[in-house]
Amino acid sequence: MKQEQAETLALGALGWLVGNEELLPIFMGASGASIDDIKARAAEPEFLISVLDFLSMDDAWLMEFCDASGLSYEAPLQARQSLPGGAQMHWT
Repeated sequence: MKQEQAETLALGALGWLVGNEELLPIFMGASGASIDDIKARAAEPEFLISVLDFLSMDDAWLMEFCDASGLSYEAPLQARQSLPGGAQMHWT
């Protein structure tokens, strides 16, 4: 996946998250981000990675986002890996 596609997917995830009244407060609590932070940092790859990481914490959240967006369940992880700094660490 190209970086531009990954950013588009992650922005879609952010938009979906902002529109989710149940998950948005959980994300804000977990990340420490305020609404102003979300608006200010929406274009930053590091912040977009945090959105994808958050959704990946629970299979149900990830599946709900992917189903609503018409994406494969692997797409958010592929997007995360395509964003700058998003490669998975291997400690072996």
